[in-house]
Amino acid sequence: MSQAAPFSTSVQAMLARVRRANHTPLHQQAVAPARAAYAAAVGVMALPPAPVAHVQDLSLPLPDGPRPARLWRDRSEPGQPVLLYFHGGGFVVGGLDTCHAFCQTVARLSGAAVLAVDYRKCPEHPLRAAFDDAWDALLWLHREGASLGLDGQRLAVGGDSAGGTLAATTALQARDAGLPLALQAMFYPMVQARMVTPSYEAYGDNTLLDRQVLDWFERHSRHLTHPPLRQPWHREPLYAPSHAKLAPAWIGLAECDMLTSEGQAYEARLRQADVPVSVQVWPGMIHDFINMGRFLPAAHEAATALAEAVAEALGTRPQP
Repeated sequence: MSQAAPFSTSVQAMLARVRRANHTPLHQQAVAPARAAYAAAVGVMALPPAPVAHVQDLSLPLPDGPRPARLWRDRSEPGQPVLLYFHGGGFVVGGLDTCHAFCQTVARLSGAAVLAVDYRKCPEHPLRAAFDDAWDALLWLHREGASLGLDGQRLAVGGDSAGGTLAATTALQARDAGLPLALQAMFYPMVQARMVTPSYEAYGDNTLLDRQVLDWFERHSRHLTHPPLRQPWHREPLYAPSHAKLAPAWIGLAECDMLTSEGQAYEARLRQADVPVSVQVWPGMIHDFINMGRFLPAAHEAATALAEAVAEALGTRPQP
C-alpha cells in the first residue's frame, strides 16, 4: 500500500459527526463504560434489521458453563443450515446486541439460520476462553443443533474483527477434527500480531480503530495467558502450521482499515494452500463499517454480500 486511499465522502461525514459529539475515546475509559459506550454507538449507527420470523435468546450448555446465544431465522421447518457468528470487539467489548442488526439481516437475506454466541471476554477471563467457547459452540451445534431445528451437518462459521479471528481458528480446528464446514466467512479479521503492516501504518490515526484503541484491546487481552492458548497460533491463525484442506473462505475488507493488510495476507496464505477464497473490498470504508448502516450504505451491501456467500455455500434461498 504505497499511498493511503482516502475515506469515502460518507465516512468523512460520519467521522466529523463523531468528532462533534466529543465522546470520551474508548481507550480512555475503563472496561465497563467502554462496553456500554460501544454498545450505545452501535445502537445509534446500525440500520434497523430486516424482519425475520423468529428471534430466540438461548443458553448454550458449553463445557465451561452456559453461554448466552441468540438465534435468528426466517423459517420454521426443521433441518435448517446455520451460520455460527462471532461478534467483534477486540476480545474485550461487543456482544449479542452489537451484532444483532447485522446477524438478523444476514438471516433474512440468506435464508439460513444465524446463531451468535456471547463468548467470554477479557479481562474477566483469559484470552483462551473466547477460543474455547467458539469451538465448543460449533461442536454443540454439530451434535445438538437438531434440538433447535438446525442441521448440524450443514454449518458455516463467520465473524468480524476479533470474531473473524475466532472464525478462522475455529475453521482450522474443524478441519483437524473432521467436522464438516461449508464456509468460513470473516470481515477484516485479526489474524496476526507480529508485524506492523502497511495498512496499520496508513490508517493508524484519525479513525475509529486507531493505534491507541488497538493497544487498549491488546493491554486487556494479550497478557491474559494463564491458562495459555491451546495452540500458540490460535490468536494468529495466519501462522497455523498448515492451511490445506480448509473450508472455502469469504473475506470482506474495508479499504481504509488498519487490518486490511492482515486480511490480504490471510487470503494469500489460503490461496497458497489451494483453499477456494472470495474477497471483497469496500472502497473508502473503515473498520466496523458493517455496524454503521445509518450513515454508510456500504453496510447493507456488505450484509447482502455475506448473505449471498452463505446462501450459495449452504444451499438456501431467502424468503421472498
